[in-house]
Amino acid sequence: MDANKELIEALNQLEREKDISKDILLEALENSLVAACKNNFGRADNIKVNIDRVTGEVNVYAMKEVVETVTDPVVQVSLAQAKVKDAKKDIGDIVSIEVTPKNFGRIAAQKAKQVVVQKIREEERKVLFTQYSAKEKDIVTGIVQRYVGNNVSINLGKVDAILTENEQVRGEVFRQTDRIKLYVLEVKDTTKGPRITVSRSHPELVKRLFEAEVTEIQDGTVEIKSISREAGSRTKMAVWSNNKDVDPVGSCVGLNGARVNAIVRELRDEKIDIINWSNDPAKLIENALSPAKVISVTISDYEKSARVIVPDYQLSLAIGKEGQNARLAAKLTGYKIDIKSETQSGGY
Repeated sequence: MDANKELIEALNQLEREKDISKDILLEALENSLVAACKNNFGRADNIKVNIDRVTGEVNVYAMKEVVETVTDPVVQVSLAQAKVKDAKKDIGDIVSIEVTPKNFGRIAAQKAKQVVVQKIREEERKVLFTQYSAKEKDIVTGIVQRYVGNNVSINLGKVDAILTENEQVRGEVFRQTDRIKLYVLEVKDTTKGPRITVSRSHPELVKRLFEAEVTEIQDGTVEIKSISREAGSRTKMAVWSNNKDVDPVGSCVGLNGARVNAIVRELRDEKIDIINWSNDPAKLIENALSPAKVISVTISDYEKSARVIVPDYQLSLAIGKEGQNARLAAKLTGYKIDIKSETQSGGY
């Protein structure tokens, strides 16, 4: 089998095995061969390369204008020469003249290899991008490779991801080969393959972990209505059940805390408060300030704020260390929360 026929056979096989169109490859090859013609003709503006789709034979044609007096033989041909090619040709017509160089078969074979390799890489990159872009806004499991400055390189199987310093949890330190769960923030297509940015600090990571762990969330019985997180320290999550016989908080906690503890372990002992969602803002805010007990909640819908009264001995618990409990409750409910003790409020 000659080299041309081998090329066609190889392209047919590629089409079958990797689903890369033979025509696309041949067009790309023809275009690259036009560029290669510059070495032979000085310029390739009027050059056309044709590869026979069956035999693989390569021919080079120069498209030349028929003129009375030839001043540029690269792009012009005399009327007498044109008539030899086609008796109907006249001044101003374009005639196609074969100018295939003697060594062109070898050049074509070299170019074919380059084009095919490049196209395979492009297609494989495209497949990887499609595969991982489908995981955007979802969780993946990765294996820690190494620290690159303050960033961490994570292997996701066929491709590496970057866990930037901004998306890390303060205080979390990884060892090589640690298996960790990550939230996929973004997948970008680049010439070197997909660039994947992942996060350990995003609130959606906690949400997705519960979705994976809790069957009642998977089947739609229980919904996560709101979530607020200070990564590495504490998360508050409000849940709701569409079935009055199913306890949403109990479903998320699991038997003997099995479900929530699995997530706490994955998050390296981050505390998780799971509360009941309510459509009544006052009740929701009361729940959100858990574990603190609340005496009363007064809502101002206009200002989207709430005044909360708690027993004196519960004030520090309601506010939390460095204000964290109140801050997370405010994020969870969307209300600005002002907490006062009974004494501070004059007993009201």
